[in-house]
Amino acid sequence: MKTSKKSFKFLICLLIPFFFSCGSGSNKKAIPTDNYQGNEAAALQKRLTKSWNTWYTGSVTAHVLLPEGFAVKLMFKDGHSGDTLKEALIGRENFASREHVIPGLRSFDGSYTDLEMEWRNIHVRIQSTASNRDLDLLISPFNGARNDSLIIVPKMLWDIKGNILLDRNKITGETSINNIQLYVNGDNLVTTRDNIKVPLDKVIIISTDKSKSQGDIEKILEQARAKIPDGKTLFPKTPESYNAMHSVLAWNTIYDAINNRAINPVSRNWAAPSGWVLFDWDTYFASYMLSLDNKDLAYSNAIAITKEITKRGFIPNNSQPGHKSEDRSEPQVGALIVREIYRKYHEKWFLQEVFDELLSWNRWRAANRDIDGYLVYGTDPYDYGNSKSRSATESGKMKAAKWESGMDNSPMWDDAVFDSTNHRMLLADVGLMSLYISDCQSLSEIAGELGKTEIEKELSERAEKYSDKLKTLWDDKSGLYLNKDLVTGKFSHRLSPTLFYPLLAKVPTQKQAARMINEHFYNPKEFWGTYIMPSIARNDTAYKDNHYWRGRIWAPLNFLVYLGFRNYDLPRAQKDLVEKSENLLLKSWTNERHVYENYNAETGQGDDAQSWSDAFYHWGALLGFIGIMNEGYVPSPQIPLMNTK
Repeated sequence: MKTSKKSFKFLICLLIPFFFSCGSGSNKKAIPTDNYQGNEAAALQKRLTKSWNTWYTGSVTAHVLLPEGFAVKLMFKDGHSGDTLKEALIGRENFASREHVIPGLRSFDGSYTDLEMEWRNIHVRIQSTASNRDLDLLISPFNGARNDSLIIVPKMLWDIKGNILLDRNKITGETSINNIQLYVNGDNLVTTRDNIKVPLDKVIIISTDKSKSQGDIEKILEQARAKIPDGKTLFPKTPESYNAMHSVLAWNTIYDAINNRAINPVSRNWAAPSGWVLFDWDTYFASYMLSLDNKDLAYSNAIAITKEITKRGFIPNNSQPGHKSEDRSEPQVGALIVREIYRKYHEKWFLQEVFDELLSWNRWRAANRDIDGYLVYGTDPYDYGNSKSRSATESGKMKAAKWESGMDNSPMWDDAVFDSTNHRMLLADVGLMSLYISDCQSLSEIAGELGKTEIEKELSERAEKYSDKLKTLWDDKSGLYLNKDLVTGKFSHRLSPTLFYPLLAKVPTQKQAARMINEHFYNPKEFWGTYIMPSIARNDTAYKDNHYWRGRIWAPLNFLVYLGFRNYDLPRAQKDLVEKSENLLLKSWTNERHVYENYNAETGQGDDAQSWSDAFYHWGALLGFIGIMNEGYVPSPQIPLMNTK
C-alpha cells in the first residue's frame, strides 16, 4: 500500500533491471519470438494517448488533446466571495476540499464524459463528447446565477511547445502538429489575454465547430452516451458492480507525460501532488479489472508497474516522478495477474514484455527475504539523500519493512522483532509465503508458454520447496496457518485474512480448508459478520481502532481469499463472501457514487475514516469484481493455461 502523499524531489533515472542468478535456471536464454518485435508496447501507447480526454491528473474538469498537449481548463468563480475553484476531483471532500463531484457515465477513451459538481452555490453538469480532434462541451447550471462565472483557461501542458490565442469567443491553440480552434457560445463574454469568463446563468457551449447549436450538441451527446458500456446489458447478473468498477477505473485514467503512457493510478487524489504515482499490487489489481473489457489499458498498467523495477531487481512499493521505493517491494501478485490477463487474450508478446522483470522479482524475494526457509518482510538500506527520510532511523526501517507487506500498520506486526542488522522482521509470514508460492506457480506456467523449460522447472521446484515449508506453519490446535515468531519459535495468534492465503497456494488439504472455514471464517468473534472480512480479527484488541489496517475491511484481502476459496470445495463460503463483498461495495456506490479505499467493518461506511479512506480508489471495486468473476464473466483461474487455448 501507499506510504506518503508527498512528492519526492529527486531526478528520475532510467533503471536497468538487475537479475539475480540464484536457482537452477537462467534468464539469459533467448525467448522465442512468435513475431515479437519489441515495439508492441510503444504502439499500444500510441493507440491510447490520443484525442480529447480528461488526461490531466489534477482536475476532472480539464479536457486535454493528445498528443498536442493542448488543454482547456474549466474553473469556477463564486460571485459572492470572489473565490475561484481552479481544479476539481472526485471524493476530495475527504481531503479538506470543498467541491463535491458526482461521477456520471463516461468512456475510457474520453469519447463521452458526464459529471455533476457542487461548490459553494454553484451546481453544474458538465458533459463532453469527443472524436479525434473534435470536442463538444456542454456546461449546464442547475441554479444559474449571473454573478457566478465559468472561467475557460486554455493551456499548453507538460512543457509541450505551442501558442494560445484568444479573440472574443474563439480560442486557438497553435501546436507543432496542427492548429485547434474552439468556440465559446455564451452571453456577456469577457475575454482577456489568458481566459474567457462567462456568466453561469445559462447553458454554455464550447465546441470545435462554431456552427453547432445546443440542440445539435445535445443530440450528439445522447448518441455518445448510448455507446457507453452498460452493466445491465453486458453483465446482467452483476450490473451495478460492473458500473462501479468501470466508473472508478475510467475516471482515474490519466496521462503520464514523463513516460508517455496512459495509466490508472489508485486515485487522482493520490496522484495529483506529483502528477502520477503507481503502487505495486494496487496497479496489478487494476490491470486485472481492466482486462474485463479494456485490453489496452490492462496491458498498459501491468507493463507500467513492471517496468518500474528497481536496480536491485524487484518491483517497488511505489514509484512517482523523481522517486521510487528502492528499499522495499510489496506483495507478489504480478505473475498471477499477468497470467490471468494472458489467459483471456493469448497475446504472447505481452508475456515476453514483462517476463524478465517478473522473474527477477521472484528470484530477488527468495534471495533477500528468506530466513531458514521462511519468507519475511524487510527493507534494504538505501540512501535517498535525505537524512530525515523515514528509512534513516531504526524505527523508520521497521516501518518500511511493514510497508513492504502492503498492510502498513497491521496489528500482525505489533509484536514482531526487527533485526536491525539485516533489516528484516523476524516473523515468518503465512500470507507472504502463500503469495510467493502462487507467484512461482503462475510464473512457471508463463515460462512454459514461452518455451523456457529450465526456468519453468526452476520455478516449480521453488514453489514446492516453499509449499513444504508453509505446511510447518499449520497449527492443528487452532485449525489455521499461523505466523511464527522466529526468535521464540512460537506461533502468533493475531489473526488476519492473510492466514487464508494458503488456499490460494493450494497447500491445505480439503479437510484443513474446511476447518479454516468452519472455525474461523464463520466465527463471529473473528471474521464473520454483516460486513466481512475485517483486516484483523474482531476479538483482537486492535480491532476497535478502526484505523487503516487495524480493523477496517480492504477489498484486496477479500479478493485474494476469494481466489483461494475457488481452489477448494467451499461453495457456501464462496457464495457468502461474494454476496457480502458486493453488498459492501454497493452500499456506498448506490448512495454516494463512491468506491472507497477501505470500509468500517461494523457499519460498512467508507467515509468515517476521513483522509485514511480515499473515496474514489480503484481497488475498492475488487469487492464487485469478485461477483463478476463468480458469475463466469472472467475466465477461471483454476484451469491450467495449456487447457484454455
